Amino acid sequence: MKFTKMQGLGNDYIYIDLFTEKVTEPEELSRRMSDRHFGIGGDGIVLMMPSNCASARMRIFNADGSEAEMCGNAIRCVGKYLYQHQRVHSQELTIETKSGIKRLFLETSGDQVVSVRVDMGEPILERESIPVIGDSRHIMNEPITVNGETYRYTAVSMGNPHCVIFVPEITESMVTIDGPALEAHPNFPRKINVEFIKVLDKNHLEMRVWERGSGETMACGTGASASLVAAVLNGLVQRKVRVQLRGGELEIEWDESSNHVFMTGPAVEVFGGEWPE
Repeated sequence: MKFTKMQGLGNDYIYIDLFTEKVTEPEELSRRMSDRHFGIGGDGIVLMMPSNCASARMRIFNADGSEAEMCGNAIRCVGKYLYQHQRVHSQELTIETKSGIKRLFLETSGDQVVSVRVDMGEPILERESIPVIGDSRHIMNEPITVNGETYRYTAVSMGNPHCVIFVPEITESMVTIDGPALEAHPNFPRKINVEFIKVLDKNHLEMRVWERGSGETMACGTGASASLVAAVLNGLVQRKVRVQLRGGELEIEWDESSNHVFMTGPAVEVFGGEWPE
């Protein structure tokens, strides 16, 4: 089976083209292929396939085999792959995901895609739709305690759930110790992605993320989008910011007229190969 390794700001997945290949057990395949010692190594696998309602469809499986609804870095890579491998021929395309159809706008130079702008849709703020257990309709600056440490978080869904925490400084223990404890907190019935955010100025955020099912990753597009929404709701930033992640920088904008969040960033094809089974 042929595969392509791609990354968006270091958020790396193994991409399988189901226009020509066949996968029967994606959960187990993702666990084996994603292993960084005994497999190819990655944050998971992404399956690309035909769609009845969009230019193409994508399915994302995390490194632990769980299926994710959406991934901002992965969808940029999908757009680049589909265009450069001639599965689509337009610089504007739609991708069917578990969280709905997303629209992509490709910036090209010659026949190469240099960056991708993604319409991430409207943020979801209602507690039961994220989902988060509790009584209030929205979750903004709400306390939560793990490992004896109390944080205040704002919850946002961008098709997948996010717990956004603003801190003066981001520490290693926050991400690697409290991150997994927050991911599995009983408040979150489907677990949650956790973003630790330092506000640098009104137009610039620094972010580290603990991703549900994958652990800490170099970048998270839906997390960056959710973090901008949370920062705007808390009165911390303007509606268009640069988000600095461990793997690089994304431009995120929450358009006031449409209520849609737009994410712009790179996508890189690293190498291709064949999986023996």
